[in-house]
Amino acid sequence: MFKLNNLLGMRSFLLLWSAQAISLMGSEMTNFALTVHVYGAEGTATSVALLRVFYVMPSILLCFAAGALADRWDKKKVILAGILAGALATSAMLVLSDADALHTRYLYAINFMVSFVNAFVGPAIYVAVTLMSPKEQYVRVSGLQLLSMAVAKVAAPVLAAGVLRLGGIQNVFMLDLATFAAAFFIVLLFVKIPPVPGGAETRETFIKSCLTGLSFLREHKAVRKCIFYLAAINLLANLGGDGSMMPSMVLARTGGNELALSAVTSAAGIGALIGSIAVTAARAAKSKSRVMFLACAASFLICDFSYAFGQSVMAWAIGALLGNVLVPFISANNVAIMRSNVPVSLQGRVFALRDTLQFLPIPIGLYLGGFMADHVFEPFMRAGSPLQSTLSALVGTGQGSGMAVIMMMTGVAGCTISLVSSRNPIYRQLD
Repeated sequence: MFKLNNLLGMRSFLLLWSAQAISLMGSEMTNFALTVHVYGAEGTATSVALLRVFYVMPSILLCFAAGALADRWDKKKVILAGILAGALATSAMLVLSDADALHTRYLYAINFMVSFVNAFVGPAIYVAVTLMSPKEQYVRVSGLQLLSMAVAKVAAPVLAAGVLRLGGIQNVFMLDLATFAAAFFIVLLFVKIPPVPGGAETRETFIKSCLTGLSFLREHKAVRKCIFYLAAINLLANLGGDGSMMPSMVLARTGGNELALSAVTSAAGIGALIGSIAVTAARAAKSKSRVMFLACAASFLICDFSYAFGQSVMAWAIGALLGNVLVPFISANNVAIMRSNVPVSLQGRVFALRDTLQFLPIPIGLYLGGFMADHVFEPFMRAGSPLQSTLSALVGTGQGSGMAVIMMMTGVAGCTISLVSSRNPIYRQLD
């Protein structure tokens, strides 16, 4: 059973977690507002997908080298720099909005620059949390981090939709800046991050430090295969309902109704919130890898199928809620597996390399999903053919039906890959 005093002794972690949670709320509000703004301006799934591509691509490509630097640098300073970069980006968007120049191309450029800084912040936070947490609490601290993400997913769309209706996108940016300020001062004044034990990594050359992560993965096949499995899952998830496809489909099928999108997005957040509470409170599973695989299979089946076959906001919201209950069990057990199997002195480099390999398919999936929706499946579902008639009987007709077909396909593929992987005995080594 979960006991509160298990976490009360981790004061610095709880403060860092609180700062992340506050900042994340503002960032999620801005992300929601930008999704609505870009879809309204461009009217294509590709434009929304590219917004996320530019937000993740630089950090994915750079984090291999950034992880080695994050292992060397002061973790607290890196985290503070990341908060400042986010605040500067939001300030730039506020100025552009006031000048009536919030064009999509500028948003892509701003997201690119924020992602560059995040390449260093991600590994620093990974290591900082490990240093501040006892091993037996790894699943719980991951659960708490997922909990803050879930709360933001629930509250941010509702708040952002309300602010957009009442005060416009500038007020969303102002709220985001306030959360950055609060997070910065919490980390600056109250968070203490212990040093890495030994400090041997500081004596390596930069090139050797980068290659250490590769050497570790070459020697640990089970860890490597787990990363490649999640890379495949990330490709499928971002082709389908976990990427830009769900927001684009909901906006397409509801005539650009941001309240409908906020309802589905918040439902997904409520599901993740419930799952995060459950994974935080529950005893750690004996076989973390099996929990990860089975939860992933079920999540694909529920989420993507509800988006594909549902014909109403209520159906999409119920599927989003139920499917996302399982997502924290995937993430928390995966992070716990990595923290348990990688020495803390190597975690910045290995986690950064993991992020490069595991997350590189995300922008590929986002772009392919948008391209396939706009240029293949949406046009196909508007043309008459026997196959189109069959698919229309399953997913409906009209704008957004092509995206629904894509999500039907990714649901089948993600569930199948996860079930097959769960039967591979090599993953038992990770437990």
